Amino acid sequence: MPDNSQSSTLSSHPAPEEAEAAMAANASDEMARLQGELAEFKAKSADLADQFLRAKAEAENARRRAEDEVAKARKFGIESFAESLLPVCDSLDAALAIQNATVQQLREGSDATLRQLQAALERNKVLAINPAAGDKFDPHQHQAISVVPAEQEANTVVAVLQKGYVIAERVLRPALVTVAAAK
Repeated sequence: MPDNSQSSTLSSHPAPEEAEAAMAANASDEMARLQGELAEFKAKSADLADQFLRAKAEAENARRRAEDEVAKARKFGIESFAESLLPVCDSLDAALAIQNATVQQLREGSDATLRQLQAALERNKVLAINPAAGDKFDPHQHQAISVVPAEQEANTVVAVLQKGYVIAERVLRPALVTVAAAK
């Protein structure tokens, strides 16, 4: 019987060759699994690198397009304004081409040309600052040239010496005015 017990003990413990073969099989399976994971990670990494490069190129192209648009806006932004002034130039050319024009003709032509110019300025958001006498003095839109005694409330406009202009609520030139002195 002792042989039986030895054989049952041996069968419960694998032989060293069997254990080594099982470990090699497990190591081989683990290696194959790890190589599969590595290949999967490499593929994901390559895909992410490609996506990154495409996004970077797209951002660079968008930046370049935006710079081009800004450059064109700066270069041609005044185009609309210039187009609206061309009829004014045409009117002045026509007036100067008239030989022996009467004072009345010159006056009418000048008035018409001034109206064209004012309309062109208004179309381009350039508006006159022309306060009426008695309007409150506004240092943001008016420049006081002098303070004069007047029969009106202090710090009000007495007279406009030169119109001012604003463009889109930004003062291009303040109106030059005289202001009523305090009594």
